[in-house]
Parts: sequence; C-alpha cells; structure tokens
Amino acid sequence: MTELAPSLARLLPSAQDGRHDPMGWASALTRASGTSFGPGMAILPRPRRQAMHAVYAFCRLVDDIADGPFRPDEKRRALAAWRQEIAQLYAGRPTSAVGRALAPAIEAFDLPQSEFLLMIEGMEMDAMGPIVAPLRPTLERYTRRVAGSVGVLSMRIFGAWTGGVSQRFAVALGHAFQLTNILRDIEADAAQGRLYLPAELLDAHGIAPREPRAVVRHPAIPRLSAELGAEARAAYDEARRLAPHHSRLRLAPALVMMGAYEAYLDRMEALGFRRPLPDPLLPRRQKLWRGLVCALLGPGPPRPRLP
Repeated sequence: MTELAPSLARLLPSAQDGRHDPMGWASALTRASGTSFGPGMAILPRPRRQAMHAVYAFCRLVDDIADGPFRPDEKRRALAAWRQEIAQLYAGRPTSAVGRALAPAIEAFDLPQSEFLLMIEGMEMDAMGPIVAPLRPTLERYTRRVAGSVGVLSMRIFGAWTGGVSQRFAVALGHAFQLTNILRDIEADAAQGRLYLPAELLDAHGIAPREPRAVVRHPAIPRLSAELGAEARAAYDEARRLAPHHSRLRLAPALVMMGAYEAYLDRMEALGFRRPLPDPLLPRRQKLWRGLVCALLGPGPPRPRLP
C-alpha cells in the first residue's frame, strides 16, 4: 500500500500533536479557524465549551481531508482511519488528541457514536465526488450527515436535549445552515468542481449544463437561488416552531448561530440573489449582533411567506 501524501498524513489520528493537553489543542484549533460558530460556543460554561471545541476539531480535520487536494483513494483511507479512531474512542482507547479531547465530552453529555459516524459518511460523500447536481434525496442525505450530526451533538452538549423534538430541531436547523452555505458558496464550490444545487431545480429553471463553472454563469441562477432560499427559510421556520419546546437559556448558543446564519440568507435575499455576492457578505459585527438578538429575544414566529 502506497504512503499517503505528507500533507494528508498530518490529518490522520496518529499524527495529531497536543496529546499532553488535548483540550488546549482542540480549543486552539477552533479559535484559529475563525469559525462562524465561535460566538455561540463562547457563551457556554467552560466544560461545555471545551466539549464543543473537541467536536469542532474533529469536524475540521475530517472536512480538511474531504476538501483537500488528495486522490479519492487517499481520502477514503484517511477517513477510514478516523472511523477506526471513533471505534477506539468508544471502546475507551482513543489514540489521537481529538479522541482524548472528545472522551470526557462523550461521557459527560452522552454523545452518540452514530452521529460521529454520520459526519464521516458525509465527508465520504464529498471524498468520492465531487458532488455535482445531486438529486434531492442525496442532498438531504448529505445535509443530515454534515450538518445535522453536528446539531444533534451540539444540542446534547448545550444541555438543551429533550428527546425527539430536539432531534427535529437540530436536523431542521442543520439543513437550513447547509442550504445557506450552498447558496453563499456557489462560486467557491464550483472552483473545486462541486455543485450542490439540486438537479430538480436546475431542470425546472432550464439550466441544462452540469459543469459547475458553466452553471454559475447561467442567467437563471438568481431565480433558482431564490427558490432554494425559500426552502432554507422554511427550514429556519421549522426550527422556530420547535424552539419553544426548549429552555431559552440552554438553547442560546444555537440561537446565536441561527441569528447569524439567517442574516446571511436575509442579505442574499435583499440582493436578489445576484452573483457575485459581496465579500464579505456581512460584516462580522453585524453577524454577531443578529446572533445576540436572536438569543436574547428568541427567534420569533415563522416569517410570512412571500406570494
């Protein structure tokens, strides 16, 4: 078996530094990333914040594998190594800094192994790709894995978990976040040969090409984006309907993230979904403000649908 590229080998469980201070390592990685989820994590008590940093560090590493400039077979081998590390972790024998950082979180917050495996499955979908114009069931399967899994884990760490209603909230909000990302990042994804816009919408708007860069330039993209944006809005509204079933205090980190992400959608909608979008799409201060307002005042009722 050939050796993995050095830049990929550094993302393997066996290569992670920080084993003497795994929590500090995971927190440093999270802070250095500049993640949009940072403000939501920052308001958590220290043990919960550290748990979120550990989950984020895991997600960051497997995402870097899936997005990296590596061969598909190399990506599959690297992700298989993380699948094995998760098995080792739940057997009480983690070998990586991330695994050691996750161990106390799993015990304290009853984090299910299945959600970590779903995240890896989502990364495998990208690794085996690139994903281009997926059918809706495939897109929904993808968003459940790469976003819903994080939502389910996060709700448990926040202390907001109340059962099935929390599962539905996490999956709806994760779907909304991922659709927002897809709409925001059409050009960036196309540069990597990816196109997450669903095939059914492309066909409905008469967009025949499937080459990502050609699709980005199609004049019907703003109309398609508006339709997909309405679907994202419906997912945010589903989360709104489910939010009152939870403690506002426990749900606050999720609401910070919800306010910030829906602000992206509002901005794209105000621009008529015209491409290219401004960079940055929103100033950091405005995102933070929208997140704090959502957390303090609640997400409010579902928004009226435009005719």
